[in-house]
Amino acid sequence: MKPKLLVITPVKHIKGLCDILNEVADVTYHTDPTIDDVLTIIKNYDAIYTNPNKSKVFIGKELMDAGKKLKTICTASTGTNHIDKEYASGKGIKVISLTEERDVINRISSTAEHAFALTMASMRNIVTGYDDVLKGQWNYEKFIGRQMDGLKIGVIGYGRLGKLYGEYCLAFKSKVLVFDPYKEVQNKEIIKIEDINILLEEADVISLHVHVNDETLNMVNQSWFSKMKSEILIVNTSRGEIINESDLVTFLSKNKKARIATDVLSDEIKNRNKNILLKYAFENDQVLITPHIGGMTREAQAIAYKHAAKLLNSYFKSNLKAG
Repeated sequence: MKPKLLVITPVKHIKGLCDILNEVADVTYHTDPTIDDVLTIIKNYDAIYTNPNKSKVFIGKELMDAGKKLKTICTASTGTNHIDKEYASGKGIKVISLTEERDVINRISSTAEHAFALTMASMRNIVTGYDDVLKGQWNYEKFIGRQMDGLKIGVIGYGRLGKLYGEYCLAFKSKVLVFDPYKEVQNKEIIKIEDINILLEEADVISLHVHVNDETLNMVNQSWFSKMKSEILIVNTSRGEIINESDLVTFLSKNKKARIATDVLSDEIKNRNKNILLKYAFENDQVLITPHIGGMTREAQAIAYKHAAKLLNSYFKSNLKAG
């Protein structure tokens, strides 16, 4: 018998992916389950294949305890904050991700492109302008924007995505400032800032490109907001947990020209409908939120999801025997 695999993310639209998964596993496809849906059936499965985008399922203690046969969790993502990795390790459950798959993720630019799209949409008031037109209005005065070659763009985190985003802004002749104590900046047109306070004070736009860890959790908080310009635009395509959203809402409410364009929320998996920033967005046009679509292009999904599936297959072939 093949090992049993539960897929809890939409995959059937990705050509060839199901063929890879079906090759070595008995697969059940559950496109958009709740945590209760998964808890009901997980005891029968050896593995889970997932992705944090759209998911309602946090893979933590409750689910792993219920998964008596569970041996591996495979996520087609670099981020793993939808999985309790420490608890998985304690139970001997292997977590497979794309975090260190450099050759693969270097081929994916979609999230950096989305960060730039959010920047442009916010700076030129695209969404609010469109909404106003649909209401029968045709008045540009409310939607006067900014020109990119007049802006200082602060990039926090200069890994793969931060570097791409900075280069996009540079192509539009913005002045690009980078803060990352762990990375060198080779491009002589980009300025590396050693003191984060300087970047916070000077930037017109701040774009976040960091992973969630103990150092970055709630990194963007009242201390940082107090140093930012009153008209700052914050762009976040990393993870919602990087920003203290309560402090953010307080800052936005006091600075009505400040804005955030984000693809992520701090509790988008567990408790999204009660999210404080989402609630603020209903009554204020300072917020632009997209539903974690940064990496959700046909090209990026084909690369990431198929590679994750191949990693899972390799694990099956090396570690799981019939039955």
